[in-house]
Amino acid sequence: MESENLSAVTGFIFIGFPRPREGGLLYFFPLLFIYTFIVIGNLMIFFAVRLDTRLHNPMYNFISIFSFLEMWYTTATIPKMLSNLISSQKTISFTGCLLQMYFFHSLGNTEGALLTVMAIDRYIAICNPLHYLITMTPRLCTQLSAGSCIYGFLIFLPEIVWISTLPFCGPNQIHQIFCDFTPLLNLACTDTSVILVQDVVHALGILITGLIISLSYIRIIVVILGIPSAEGRKKAFSTCAAHIAVFLLFFGSVALMYLRFSATYTPLWDNTIALTFSVLAPFFNPIIYSLRNKDMEDAIKKLLCSPKVFNIFSM
Repeated sequence: MESENLSAVTGFIFIGFPRPREGGLLYFFPLLFIYTFIVIGNLMIFFAVRLDTRLHNPMYNFISIFSFLEMWYTTATIPKMLSNLISSQKTISFTGCLLQMYFFHSLGNTEGALLTVMAIDRYIAICNPLHYLITMTPRLCTQLSAGSCIYGFLIFLPEIVWISTLPFCGPNQIHQIFCDFTPLLNLACTDTSVILVQDVVHALGILITGLIISLSYIRIIVVILGIPSAEGRKKAFSTCAAHIAVFLLFFGSVALMYLRFSATYTPLWDNTIALTFSVLAPFFNPIIYSLRNKDMEDAIKKLLCSPKVFNIFSM
């Protein structure tokens, strides 16, 4: 009888969403617009880089891969959010919850690794330009991109498998707008001290990645400030300003969410932070990477005026 009770929970209920009669539709349409913009914006960046030979260099190659990941990163959570906003049954199966956690965090971790690669790429380009073409070969770029994906999708796999073996015997209400590690582990009928271990592991990964990127950009800024001509400083800074903005937006919200340890937020503040790194950061990324970037703007205009784009989307 005890084993039956331990396996009683087969699904979970999200309690961070308003019901349709409480104004859920008011959130549905803005979120649908944001999701549509994220998908279309990142697809445009991806295909613009792939189809424009002028952008076939390491920096834009990494940007196109990052944009492709952003599209799937939001797809892991937003469609379910949209469904929950218009449905009275805001539920998700146990397997669906595990899959959502795995793909959301794996894609996010891959993006973090790729942002690190992009920071290193800009470091070499600005701090050691004479050796850039020799160092950042197409083969190395492919290896770094593939390595980021492999790392991102393997690092959380053991944790997801372990969580799948835990007993969940109730309650089954998740205090979040999507499945996440801490809210889910709080529902497990087991020793809650594992949550602290999990928090420490995640925090170390975030801190190490953030430190590497921060040190790279600090060194880059120091070198840029040492460039004698104002035009040279402006041109050098413009090549990495977008990367710094995306890094601050992405890691800033992630740090607020996952570097708090035992600190607790109000449900409203908790959901606001979750929306920032799961929805708002991906929403601003296409704008940041195309804003004040003439090469990207020209490539997107060329893409929109090209018959190739219609052939791609008609397939």
